[in-house]
Amino acid sequence: MLGFFALVQFLLFFINHSLQQETYSPDSFPNPRLYDAYVALEAWKQSITDDPKDFTANWCGPDVCNYNGVFCAPAQDDSTVITVAGVDLNHVNIAGTLPEELGKLTDLALFHLNSNRFQGSLPDSFCGLNLLFELDISNNLFSGEFPSVVLQLPSLKYLDIRFNQFTGNVPCEVFDLQLDALFINNNDFCFSLPSNIGNSPVSVLVAANNNLQGCLPPEIGLMADTLNQLVLLNNELSGCLPYEIGYLKNLTVFDVGFNKFAGCLPESIGHMVALEQLNVTHNLFSGKIPPEICSLPRLENFIYSYNYFTSVPYSCTKLKNSNGDQNCIPFGQKNQRSLEECAHFYLHPATCLSSG
Repeated sequence: MLGFFALVQFLLFFINHSLQQETYSPDSFPNPRLYDAYVALEAWKQSITDDPKDFTANWCGPDVCNYNGVFCAPAQDDSTVITVAGVDLNHVNIAGTLPEELGKLTDLALFHLNSNRFQGSLPDSFCGLNLLFELDISNNLFSGEFPSVVLQLPSLKYLDIRFNQFTGNVPCEVFDLQLDALFINNNDFCFSLPSNIGNSPVSVLVAANNNLQGCLPPEIGLMADTLNQLVLLNNELSGCLPYEIGYLKNLTVFDVGFNKFAGCLPESIGHMVALEQLNVTHNLFSGKIPPEICSLPRLENFIYSYNYFTSVPYSCTKLKNSNGDQNCIPFGQKNQRSLEECAHFYLHPATCLSSG
């Protein structure tokens, strides 16, 4: 009896596998681009090793526009031709790799894979995705060096590769791309911010939780017209904050907590009139906090704990949320460092050159 059931299971698997392997000729599709999409998605399905929600179960047959997570639209160069314009597999927990055949999706504008278990890296064939506008492969298991193929995507505006296992250098050419948002946080990148960072038109730059080293280049001030959020939390950045940081008049979030910055906070921060959140916790800052900072009209959150500041303006204590614990402020602040610890620091204070 067990042999009979085993035979039935084998036959069912063979029939199902045969149906999945059925191939279609180009004549089965409304146009050649949809046939290419079928070939690409079929290859991708074969590269998937685990699909716990059976999200790709209907990825078979010529009706690719009805595949789960696949979106079609008229082609940009010919509105009479329907093509695959987007793929959205966010939050479906799929495991696998990305095959080279995905480069056949030449009309792709959106590619979203947030929160899955894909491994490897981006295929070299992605260099042909000239219309790709948004690329989100965040929260996966991608690894290796920075996927340099993204440098060849002329239409790219949104790049999100955070929460992966990428390592090594981030090419300085990234900051020459015409991006609106760049998320590279929570990887294991090890590099210094280049001087051409000022060429980037991004509104959001998040590079937290990596191994960034060196200083914050003064050319950061050249991003004044576009930059709204700069998050460099939990790296190995050192030196002093440049005076040019104050040029960022549109910046709302500035987070450099958990680094090795030293010296005084520049008074020019008081020119950042749009600033709402300022976090400099866990650094080696010292001296007096400039009164201009806490007089900023929109500032609500100022976290300056775990430094070596000696004075804080009264206005800072009136902010919606402020924390100055573990500094060297003798009056008006609780939970400060001991006199011995502060004295030891100020015998040999960290400077812009020594903080690294």
